[in-house]
Amino acid sequence: MPWAPLLDEAEIAAGLASRLPEWTREEATIVRTFRCASFRDAIALVDGVADAAEAADHHPDMLVRWRRVTFTLSTHASGGLTAKDLDMAAEIDRLAARIGAA
Repeated sequence: MPWAPLLDEAEIAAGLASRLPEWTREEATIVRTFRCASFRDAIALVDGVADAAEAADHHPDMLVRWRRVTFTLSTHASGGLTAKDLDMAAEIDRLAARIGAA
């Protein structure tokens, strides 16, 4: 993945507050857990995110635990958070809303 410029603290805070209020900052990552109606819905969410991640060439860490899916984003090539992370988080929110995950 090509290098992307890191966001500064103000840009991260503003992005989370305005676009991604359900995401949490954890050091150099942002994290959100979704609860799905079923295990199959959780896997469908992972599949949708995998497609979006491939298209964007930006891949989140994903952890599936029954009906819960946790996504963790950071731009490893840049060593922290970039606009790519905020954009992918917004896409994950959109995909989750489409299947009714909360």
